[in-house]
Amino acid sequence: MKVKIDSERCQGHGRCYDLAPDLFGADDEGYGQVIGDGTVPREQERATGLAASNCPERAIEILQEA
Repeated sequence: MKVKIDSERCQGHGRCYDLAPDLFGADDEGYGQVIGDGTVPREQERATGLAASNCPERAIEILQEA
């Protein structure tokens, strides 16, 4: 599983990095950004789903690897 944030949609509410701080951080202006290459460790999949479902703009996209 991989995750990415659509920077055009993100409004900087910070729910992603509050719910999954190991996967998301804030840029210099407070907008969410993915930490690393977006690969989600298995033990972080639930937190990733919570972050995605709690994003008001639905800016977080979860990509299932084939």
